Amino acid sequence: MEIMIVVGIMGIILTMSVPIVWKIWHRPPMNKAIADIIKVCSNARAFAILQGREVDLIIHPRDGRFDLSATAPPPAQNQNAAGNPAPFAPQPAPQPVPQPAPFSMSGSGLSAQLDRVIIEDLDINKIPGGFRDAEQARVRFFPNGTADEMSLFLLSDTGQRCEILLEVTTGLANVEWEVRRFR
Repeated sequence: MEIMIVVGIMGIILTMSVPIVWKIWHRPPMNKAIADIIKVCSNARAFAILQGREVDLIIHPRDGRFDLSATAPPPAQNQNAAGNPAPFAPQPAPQPVPQPAPFSMSGSGLSAQLDRVIIEDLDINKIPGGFRDAEQARVRFFPNGTADEMSLFLLSDTGQRCEILLEVTTGLANVEWEVRRFR
């Protein structure tokens, strides 16, 4: 009898926890989209700073896809033992410098796909016309921690709107939920 009472109490407790577990596993699409975009932007900034090279956030507005791409590191210069450029090192004859080949990065937090959320508008560096209908758009993150200016307006299938702003001087993303600004 005691075991049946314990099993009954456990069943009641487990039944009460189902909504909480369901909410954890099924996040609203807008919250997931915002978290994914902020994570990709943060990783792009971190890679640019840590690797000392420019990293591009490539946005595919029509598909709702975000990917990271980095340029190859710059060629090494003549340096002395302290790591500073050697002042009197012989300079080779000037030759055409090939552009660094970009390479794509993949993995967790390095790409994102919007689900049940669309890009309502996309502005980069305040260029007239925007990038909403473009095949792809690039936001560049620099090794000094700065980035291009970006305003990304999202619209979910439930009518929720938000704006993700990328700060120029810090390269950090901020979210604004002011619905009044969109009307």
